[in-house]
Amino acid sequence: MNQASINKKVLERYVAALGAQDPRAVREFFAQDATWTLQAGQLPMSGTWEGRDRIIDGFFATAMAHYEPGSVRLEVTAMVAEGDQVVLQWTSRARTRDGRPYENGCIGVFTIRDGTITAVREYMDTLYASDAFGGDTQISETIATGV
Repeated sequence: MNQASINKKVLERYVAALGAQDPRAVREFFAQDATWTLQAGQLPMSGTWEGRDRIIDGFFATAMAHYEPGSVRLEVTAMVAEGDQVVLQWTSRARTRDGRPYENGCIGVFTIRDGTITAVREYMDTLYASDAFGGDTQISETIATGV
């Protein structure tokens, strides 16, 4: 099996761990010094998150705070790999904290080395996300106060 195929398998297992809502397993997919970059304007999860703990406890926690707990589902629509990079296309479906439906198409370019994710660069419809989360005052207050 070539490296690209091995890396696709790593990402398939990662997505399965996300679907199983297994935070310990998800954390283990990331290298200690991994980065996750999302250029999303004024969204609170925008920017580059450095380190596995910041990705899981900062980026993911900030993103998940926008959704009704347990409502997030990912549908993988494409996966292409070459060398140490895997491009994953997915649709995120969920309900916002105030019960509105959320459905956003995303693409992530994952760099995988030695079986772990070392970098992610994510792209999504940031205007849609901003509009979807704009009416969620509980989230806005949490972000503003940090509590």
